[in-house]
Amino acid sequence: MDKKTRIAIIGGGPAGLGAAMYLEKKGYENYVIFEKTDHVGGKCHSPSHLGKRYEMGAIMGVPSYYAVHDVELFAGVTHDGPRLHRTYRLPNGKPDHRFDKKLFNIPHLLKLKKQIKKFGEILETKYKGYDITGHIGVSEGRYEGFAVTPGREPVSGVNPNLKDLALPFKKFVEMNGVPLVQEIWVQPFTSFGYGYFDEIPAAYVLKYLDFQTMMNFVNVNLWTWKDGTQSIYEALNKKLKHQALLNQNITKIVRGDKVTITVNGKEEVFDKIIITAPLQVGQINNPVAQGLDTYLDVTAEERELFSKIDYERYDTMAYITAPENYPEASFYVVDNMTPETLGHGMVFYMRWGNEPEQPLVSYVLRKHKNEGESVVDYKARPELDYEQTKQTVLKDVATLGIPPIKENGKDKIIYEFQAYYFPHVFTEDYASGWYEKVEAMQGKNNTYYAGEIMSFGDMDETVEYSHDLVERFF
Repeated sequence: MDKKTRIAIIGGGPAGLGAAMYLEKKGYENYVIFEKTDHVGGKCHSPSHLGKRYEMGAIMGVPSYYAVHDVELFAGVTHDGPRLHRTYRLPNGKPDHRFDKKLFNIPHLLKLKKQIKKFGEILETKYKGYDITGHIGVSEGRYEGFAVTPGREPVSGVNPNLKDLALPFKKFVEMNGVPLVQEIWVQPFTSFGYGYFDEIPAAYVLKYLDFQTMMNFVNVNLWTWKDGTQSIYEALNKKLKHQALLNQNITKIVRGDKVTITVNGKEEVFDKIIITAPLQVGQINNPVAQGLDTYLDVTAEERELFSKIDYERYDTMAYITAPENYPEASFYVVDNMTPETLGHGMVFYMRWGNEPEQPLVSYVLRKHKNEGESVVDYKARPELDYEQTKQTVLKDVATLGIPPIKENGKDKIIYEFQAYYFPHVFTEDYASGWYEKVEAMQGKNNTYYAGEIMSFGDMDETVEYSHDLVERFF
């Protein structure tokens, strides 16, 4: 491709900024990034309170986040944030000791430890290729992409067992004789808004939580950034030759020999377009997302595939509690990470130890696809009401002993964040080759698709897919 090709990038989150970074590295400098909000970073969103930033979206990274490390090196930043700790509580507020390492003499925990070891061995042997970037070929029993290594060498191969990854994670681990691993994998998965193991294909769980990433989480070998995860992408944006254009209202995109974009009332013409914004078509009941077909000349093929995408109804809320109520560390309520406890708070996160008046952040899910329920019926069924769920969480925090303080008679809530979260497809569509069909469209109509849906909705997988895309097509 001609290095002077003019490229439009839709979206200034990790995927869009990452695409620009990798394009620059390959000598493509004629690009424009359009971001509809007033900031970059997407769900890496770190507002400020009393001079310090806290997290409403992404919280942490691990040493196996190689794409994020690419961003650090390019932007001149490093993981210099507070060290994270975690504890556990029961829904009634009492300590939950089930994962206390001092109690590993208990038979159940010994069995859990054995199954985790077995699972690691199974993934490396039976499911070789499970952890590469993206989903190309998985439903066909093959793998093709970049290895999860610092060098990210290209790899490919045939492994019919990979077809199993289309199964919901619960069935996948039961089939492999390691059902107890769900007790560990659920903590950074369901609690961070990625759905429940009886509904989400194992492929998504393991793209995010491959074994080395999961072990880093277990051992609290975590990265944070002093000025929040958003600061990584702010720094990246500043280093790019062309910083993202903010507050860009795209109302129309027409594709042909060229790509014509109507933005803020004016037409601009490009040779190629990379879409990292939500690909879902139709009505989206979310305050920050709109259907792709509201501005793009969506083809029949795109409509057919993108109509199958769903997303998680996942909300975070930051509030202030009384100084005497601050917990010793962030804590998980594992018993609230089940479909039966949908709508209850799962994690209560604090960023800075021993500092009162910092925000506590709660995390909650509001929809679940029931086992055996058709996708059509699931999509037609309403999610839990946002305001009612908020009241449920406020009751939870009162029971847990960390209620908001009152200010002018009202709970002191300082921020509420509703994101378009974790777009994905369900088992039937994954198994029928949804990803292979979308990948076959790459480049048609001068259009390329990136962003969360193409790999997974955490910041590393999202950036890594942009790396993959640029390496394959530019």
